Amino acid sequence: MNLKLILTATILAVLSIFVTQNPTLFFLPPSIPGSHDQLQAAEVIPVVGAVGPESLAFDPNGDGPYTGVADGRILKWQGQAQGWTEFAVTSPQRKDCERPFAPEMEHVCGRPLGLKFHPKTGDLYIADAYFGLHVVNPDGGSATQLITEAEGEPFRFTNDMDIHEEENAIYFTDTSTVFQRRQFMVAVLSIDKTGRLMKYDISNKEVTVLLRGLAFANGVALSKDRSFVLVAETTTCRVIRYWLQGPKAGSHDVFAELPGFPDNVRRNSKGEFWVALHAKKGILTHLILSNSFIGKTLLKLPLSFKNLHSMFVGFKVHATAVKLNEEGQVVEVLEDCEGRTLKFISEVEEKDGDLWIGSVLMPFMARYKQY
Repeated sequence: MNLKLILTATILAVLSIFVTQNPTLFFLPPSIPGSHDQLQAAEVIPVVGAVGPESLAFDPNGDGPYTGVADGRILKWQGQAQGWTEFAVTSPQRKDCERPFAPEMEHVCGRPLGLKFHPKTGDLYIADAYFGLHVVNPDGGSATQLITEAEGEPFRFTNDMDIHEEENAIYFTDTSTVFQRRQFMVAVLSIDKTGRLMKYDISNKEVTVLLRGLAFANGVALSKDRSFVLVAETTTCRVIRYWLQGPKAGSHDVFAELPGFPDNVRRNSKGEFWVALHAKKGILTHLILSNSFIGKTLLKLPLSFKNLHSMFVGFKVHATAVKLNEEGQVVEVLEDCEGRTLKFISEVEEKDGDLWIGSVLMPFMARYKQY
């Protein structure tokens, strides 16, 4: 056993003693000054027979929301009377894809994540974690695969997108060139930095890599004036801004530092951005991410995915939604501080004053009425 491994094992042993003696210090998420503990009032809408409504999208007529779930289907919400109906699939292989949650089948059944309707055509574009970018017409059905690689590097974890209707282009992320979606804890704990932000030209079918070296490239959102595009870098708890226009075009900077791990980013009608936090960043998490060797050592221990995830996010997780203005400043924070209703949220979509909230892990989505 080498010196680094001995040292890390010793640190983890000492850390475990401190955690056992004072679990509150290490596992309770930090408070955010000025936040509003209101999300427990959200209305829960079960996704019957399914799990993980990660992303939400409304079609150009305002119908929906539509959402992708863990068994590979895209569903449409038809209201309380009709509930959910199947709208589309990304994989033609549906045999053995009946179980709501079966990570070992995701590479067969597909796992639709980011969803966006093209405002002009009404087509639904889908970022499937395993099968790349897809599109399906307004009538739904089997989606058509568009692209699965960039510059000879296959997509391993296609994640989220936004559509620039004037350019007729899609800005999207590939979280890692090494790890797939079902290995997301490995990607985070090893501090993988192979994520990419890319642009796909719908007209000429060309893809361009804009940014490389991102630590878990995740949510994507264009600014209202289309001068920049945002990409969430989950592992570092920050949002990166890539400039598309102006004197800074082609460069990038840090748009916002966040108190937790950002998933999807969605712009509202005012040009502000809602960022859903998968979990807050606590003391233990900070220690784990301060040295990739600690995370890699944890991965070698006989811990299940559930145990690793619980250790990483803490044992009392709850929903946190952060609203940023166009300058990256925090203007509002909404939480369910006791986790009574919501946790592990993945997206906040604002429509007509309501917040529609998705979760990559829970068997429901939610709607929170702001006014």
